[in-house]
Amino acid sequence: MSFVSFVEVQERDALRKAIQDSLDLIQYKFPANITSVVVKPNMCYYWDYTTGQTTDPKFIAALIELIRDQMPSDVNISIVESDASAMKCKYAFRFLGYERMAKEHDIRLVNLAEDKCEEVEVTAGNQHFNFIIPRTIKEADLRINIPKIKYLNFTKISGALKNIFGCNPEPKKFTYHPKLDEAIVALNKIMKFNLCILDGLIVSGSSPRKLGLIMASDDPVAFDAAAAKIAGVNPKSVRHIMLASNEGLGTPSFVPKGAALELFEKRYPKKSLKEKTLLSAYRFATRIGLIDEEML
Repeated sequence: MSFVSFVEVQERDALRKAIQDSLDLIQYKFPANITSVVVKPNMCYYWDYTTGQTTDPKFIAALIELIRDQMPSDVNISIVESDASAMKCKYAFRFLGYERMAKEHDIRLVNLAEDKCEEVEVTAGNQHFNFIIPRTIKEADLRINIPKIKYLNFTKISGALKNIFGCNPEPKKFTYHPKLDEAIVALNKIMKFNLCILDGLIVSGSSPRKLGLIMASDDPVAFDAAAAKIAGVNPKSVRHIMLASNEGLGTPSFVPKGAALELFEKRYPKKSLKEKTLLSAYRFATRIGLIDEEML
């Protein structure tokens, strides 16, 4: 089983220590001789961090400070995201505060839709894909995934595995909706990230709420299983989590470290039974083509 850490933090100014504590709990140390690091936040749309929908740039800044302290001074750090059906990176980087943060911390902002890429073939479940891997991700020595916990109409929840779907350089991501679970797992197979750290300061849930959680694991499947439990969702009912486990990307079984998972499970703003019923109906409608969900 894999370790998943749970650290409570109430103030944005205490992030750096809390992130370090989360890594210590899972006995993770940054590798030596690193020259390039890729950090993938969740920037699904133009909503700022107070909505719980996107990663707080101050969280990324605290992580960068940790990396700078523990790695060579000339390490190359890139924040990556790609254009989507309803979101353009050049605007999201600016509106969400990443453009200013990048200048302050001397890091690159990379729109993966404009990066040099290499085509690869990959299968997941019974689906075959031809994806392209951005060079910035392929050539990085260390890849860090900084997702959010969110309900999602198509996949029940969005966590670490789903966040890598945003690394797909294809802007028209809605074309993958009919086989989204397989596409998520396929992209995680060809773009493996080494570490997952949750920005759970504010979560969206049924409404935005302060959760005060930092969670870390080097296993994205275990990470998402823990995230699902916090959101009140049975991990076994989340198809892409179980498929990722079957494809060898990790295990849904985990050893909790630090604060009690139940503390955050009680705080999480869960969907009501009525909302869950409506979501189930929405998922069915999208799968049979009655509705096209644009913003994943």
